[in-house]
Amino acid sequence: MTIQVTRSSMPEIEEYIEEIRELWDSHWLTNMGSKHQLLEAQLVDYLTVPNVTLFTNGHLALECIIAAMDLKGEVITTPFTFASTTHAIVRNGLKPVFCDINPDDYTIDVKKIESLITDQTSAIIPVHVYGNICDVEAIEVIAKKHNLKVIYDAAHTFGVTVNGHGIGNFGDASMFSFHATKVFNTIEGGAVTYNDSSLKQILIDLKNFGITGTDTVGYVGGNAKMNEFQAAMGICNLRHVNNEIIKRKKVVERYKSHLKDVTGIKLTQDQVDVESNYAYFPVVFEEYKMTRDEVYNKLMTNDIIARKYFYPLTNSFECYQELYDKGKTPVAEYIADRVLTLPLYADLPLEEVDRICQIIKS
Repeated sequence: MTIQVTRSSMPEIEEYIEEIRELWDSHWLTNMGSKHQLLEAQLVDYLTVPNVTLFTNGHLALECIIAAMDLKGEVITTPFTFASTTHAIVRNGLKPVFCDINPDDYTIDVKKIESLITDQTSAIIPVHVYGNICDVEAIEVIAKKHNLKVIYDAAHTFGVTVNGHGIGNFGDASMFSFHATKVFNTIEGGAVTYNDSSLKQILIDLKNFGITGTDTVGYVGGNAKMNEFQAAMGICNLRHVNNEIIKRKKVVERYKSHLKDVTGIKLTQDQVDVESNYAYFPVVFEEYKMTRDEVYNKLMTNDIIARKYFYPLTNSFECYQELYDKGKTPVAEYIADRVLTLPLYADLPLEEVDRICQIIKS
């Protein structure tokens, strides 16, 4: 049967009931109220960042931070990502310029960034992938040299640290997703971390219809406010996230014990000085006895849901047809055609990991 997280595997339901009790009793919810403010403060501490602003989801968080920085022209990014990254750029009236990725950790290839910079380039939006982080030091050097903003799509890297520094401290800003599938979730939600405190009020205004005062609307904004129930869920889940990461690590280690020496199966390696959050377990099938799609279908027939993640590349989406040439990002195309992320969550029984790997190897 399809693997599910059961209630018995989650923190006690009474904890969540107690957290929302005052919201329930009040019969109404305040925009960006006490729960919202508390979660922001707790995330500042947990992520060790100077500023956090919450949003109803990660996509709108990314759209709003791009808008807040008032970017123009072209933005260098990667097509090996979820649709949200590219859409957020385009929906802000900007042109994505696609850079290829590294063949080992699947993050943006920093050696190829400078060749894509023109007088129209205003920013770089790299993507931390599967919990693997970009070469943040090299990107900082490039950005300073060319006076570019850097906004990281950090949807996969909640809680990741580099040499003891929270990943949200790099670049000008980072977007995190708190979707239910992520390491930390608020059922649905997201946040932006950033260094420039002057962005705080702009972000608040942008996510609240652009309203800047009682009778003034200064921005063309939207409704991207995290509600109090989402925040309450986040407050509860944050108490347990470290233990969740420990359990996810055990699942990853079990997968590796089965698959690390299998010919034709490529796994990502641990990054030096990076404390992982074990967000995903990607497997690339290179000249394996089955293709990626054959493995995917075989798992599906056994009620195991793996993901072709990320496939297809965003620069080959139908909505961008003939605008971009995926041939200019051959490494990304190669990985997208061969990668599969296997089921991974904290309470995945290790016996199920054994079964999944046996099916793959059989």
